[in-house]
Amino acid sequence: MKQLVNTFLAILIVAFGLMFLASRLNSAQGYSGGNTLTIYNWGDYVDPDLLKQFQEETGITVIYQTFDSNEAMLTKVEQGGTIFDVVVPSDYAIAKMREENLLLPLDHSKLPNLANIDAKFMDLSFDPGNKYSVPYFWGTVGIIFNPEMTKGIDFSSWDSLWDKRLKNNIFLVDGAREVMGMALNSLHYSVNDTNEAHLQEALAKLNKLSPNVKAIVGDEVKMLLANEEAAVGIVWSGDASEIMDDNDKLDYIVPEEGSNKWFDNMVIPRTAGNVEGAHKFINFMLRPEVAAQNAEYVGYSTPNVPALKLLPEDISGDERFYPPAGLTDRLEVYDNLGKRMLAHYNELFLMFKMNKK
Repeated sequence: MKQLVNTFLAILIVAFGLMFLASRLNSAQGYSGGNTLTIYNWGDYVDPDLLKQFQEETGITVIYQTFDSNEAMLTKVEQGGTIFDVVVPSDYAIAKMREENLLLPLDHSKLPNLANIDAKFMDLSFDPGNKYSVPYFWGTVGIIFNPEMTKGIDFSSWDSLWDKRLKNNIFLVDGAREVMGMALNSLHYSVNDTNEAHLQEALAKLNKLSPNVKAIVGDEVKMLLANEEAAVGIVWSGDASEIMDDNDKLDYIVPEEGSNKWFDNMVIPRTAGNVEGAHKFINFMLRPEVAAQNAEYVGYSTPNVPALKLLPEDISGDERFYPPAGLTDRLEVYDNLGKRMLAHYNELFLMFKMNKK
């Protein structure tokens, strides 16, 4: 009997030990709510000191995870294996998440610092009334180039990329919307065009660009351009700012035909485990001094009006990254084109990449 009791106690001890271990593992992976906040953001997209400051002010432990594309983020959120409390998707991804009921409505009464956001960045097509999202950063897609290597080529038009002097000298970002959008803009069509004849025309024009394309790359484009592995790149404005910090020979321009104006925004997934903490974090990031510090660290453009006034003049007055109204009027936000059309965009982009090989 004594042996039976000892065996039973041993089983209980092992069971409790496994339960404790599972709890710790879940917490580490962002599965638990409580006093923990799990944030899912792009890489290099927040000042780490601000996460420490938030933890010190609130006592909430922050778990920070990153993704490298909206598509990767969507897959993980849809699968639901990990609970995220705050996610930072781009505009068209927010529209998709809203349609698929993946987001919680925000409680604006808990976000008084939302008043700091410039009105022109609110109430946009992907989230009318900002019911689900709060602007984080914004920017453009444009051309970064090395004037010493491109010897006088004028990059004020997308058509400059087809100049034969740029043979094997261009890096393209690995994004279907960005590359197809660039080709559509070069033909004076919208980045949201769904006309099949226009899309085929854009693909044909892209195929003619192939001899000039050295590679289609991801985040490594920043290091490659800073190291002068090519003279030209199609990049997001924030990446351009970071590259130019590493190599001041380079310059950045948004071509006159137009381009994409994108927004990354903070949202709370419907499966969040710490909704109260998520609102505290979003409101914290909307403070002027916090938003200014984050914008200076990350290099992307802030939509926060009082934060902009706190930034050094050489940042806030740089029209390459804070373009005037005359240019922004020609920029377009990506629409959510629907699953079928987005798949078609991806298919056309894949055909271009295969032709490049």
